[in-house]
Amino acid sequence: MLNDVSEIVIKSLILILVLLAASGYMTFLERIVMARLQMRLGPTRVGPLGLFQPIADGIKLLCKERFQPHNIDILTYWLSPAISLFIALFVFVLIPVGGTVEIFGHPVKLQIADLNSGILFLLAFSSLAIYGVVLAGWSSNNRYSLLGALRGTSQMISYEIPMTISLLTVVLSAGTLSLNQIVEAQSSQWFIWTNPVGFIIYFITGLAETNRAPFDLPESEQELVGGYHTEYGGMKFAIFFLAEYINILAVSAIATTFFLGGWFGPTNTPVIWFLLKVAILVFIFIWIRSTMARLRYDQLLSFGWKVLTPIAILNLIFTAYFTLVLT
Repeated sequence: MLNDVSEIVIKSLILILVLLAASGYMTFLERIVMARLQMRLGPTRVGPLGLFQPIADGIKLLCKERFQPHNIDILTYWLSPAISLFIALFVFVLIPVGGTVEIFGHPVKLQIADLNSGILFLLAFSSLAIYGVVLAGWSSNNRYSLLGALRGTSQMISYEIPMTISLLTVVLSAGTLSLNQIVEAQSSQWFIWTNPVGFIIYFITGLAETNRAPFDLPESEQELVGGYHTEYGGMKFAIFFLAEYINILAVSAIATTFFLGGWFGPTNTPVIWFLLKVAILVFIFIWIRSTMARLRYDQLLSFGWKVLTPIAILNLIFTAYFTLVLT
């Protein structure tokens, strides 16, 4: 039992370090890709090819002056960034990265927790991310922050419904709630080929759940200054920023697990194939931000409730019917 606990602790520490480093360099990747798409240079000054730019940004945020608004709820104000980051990191506990590998003759599963009902825990904990947003806006004692938090709350609730339904179609096709078994069910054919509508719905709702363009209304700077984190600066703001980029990685990793065959690929390098699929989806996130304009808020909610939700329900019904007929 002690060996099992120590293995979980070691894998958790490695996961946290990798995700924090990856989210930091995602900011560099985003600036480089957006610069190329918009015919600019991007960061090139700090280090060779600008590779030290995320480190410089981190040092800058660490050294910035600490401030705190008056008449705030102090406990909630300080807890909100931590809640957002914790929920973003926890999602990766359940995601299988590459099956089982041998390290020093000992089989190690590249997943921290393999639960029979993993998708239920995944959906339950990912839905808690809304608390970091709404508590940050409410505790800041700022009308613009509160308005951004309310926008974020209604947006995330609206798009969680079609996202959950799109994932349930995969559960019907795989016949299991275990993430490992869902990946193994795609050993011969990925679910994106049999359920493209579910993948498209999931990816669109993933953009909305991570507050990315064209659904970045909770941070609409021309209307809300900076949105729900207007009153946060320095490392507190950086934690929100890291949580947002880790959420992008989480949405991409879940899409890879449910629709793109997980770690399966043409060669026997499971981790590399998993990371490559995640990287492609992250690139699409950045590509969309570089090319699409922000929606109006009424358009965002109408699209979620009147378009995505009915299509997701119809897709669930058709998937259930064909699964029943074929089996």
